[in-house]
Amino acid sequence: MTEQTSGQDRDAEIRQARSQAAQTLRPSVPALEAMLFEAVPLLDHGFVRVIDYMGDDSAIVQAARVSYGRGTRRVQEDAGLIRYLMRHRHSTPFEMCEIKFHVKLPIFIARQWIRHRMANVNEYSARYSILDKEFYIPAPEALAAQSLTNRQGRGAVLQGEEAVMVLDLLRTDAERCYADYATMLNEGEQTDPSRQGLARELARMNLTLNTYTQWYWKTDLHNLFHFLSLRADAHAQYEIRVYAEAMLRITEAWVPVATQAFRDYRLGAVTLSAQMVDVLRRRLAGETVTAENSGMSRREWTEFTAHFPLVVPGGDPA
Repeated sequence: MTEQTSGQDRDAEIRQARSQAAQTLRPSVPALEAMLFEAVPLLDHGFVRVIDYMGDDSAIVQAARVSYGRGTRRVQEDAGLIRYLMRHRHSTPFEMCEIKFHVKLPIFIARQWIRHRMANVNEYSARYSILDKEFYIPAPEALAAQSLTNRQGRGAVLQGEEAVMVLDLLRTDAERCYADYATMLNEGEQTDPSRQGLARELARMNLTLNTYTQWYWKTDLHNLFHFLSLRADAHAQYEIRVYAEAMLRITEAWVPVATQAFRDYRLGAVTLSAQMVDVLRRRLAGETVTAENSGMSRREWTEFTAHFPLVVPGGDPA
């Protein structure tokens, strides 16, 4: 199947799904209803789209209040309760909301993503079907060297001939491996009737990790927020972060009050260790605290001072 044919089939599938509207008595969210089945394009061939959902901000409030029999009250009080629940890291009320995504992503990102063992996942089967000839090739600005200070991070963007060479290798290797995959399968335009062809479950081992796969990924809001807290963070790998950022925007349309609380108390917040709290108290008391007498490791001290720079006489950060 060509990329163009695959895209046309997907667009037809979306149009059909969106045309089949149905009435419901369950709570719904107009902003998310408008997004249902719409693919949000990501990277070069990827996407994320919402297939289904259950619950809204009021479902969180309802779950939290059921223990002592009080129903939903004013909007301001509901927002205050949601923010309290988020601030104090309650989990079960947020588990009352669920959402199901259809995601198309490179295999190497899928392997990183699946480490979050808190969702129901059903992936496209390369044992049963033939994978599309689609590969992730980074944009030039996403092609970076290894960081010198972070073993899991990137450094400066590659330039000139080196960047051209790397992009050419990525593209050439993916094309060659897919061509060999098709040859081993003995399917497609070059089918040889004299050959049986290798089983799909074996032929797939030859594909490069930048080949695209797809899955349905269903999770509850509590676990979705945990995923987003790690993968929408600035330190996350770029390729998974673009998916997390798109999912965060979708979540904002779905449960705006809960998502704002998440932004305030999780995504945009800083967690302080007991040693960090102690250092802040000592500094407020006028004591000079250094890395040596802080009780922290050098790395923890660096993280702490990135958020709370030391101020030396004269008013300049140390």
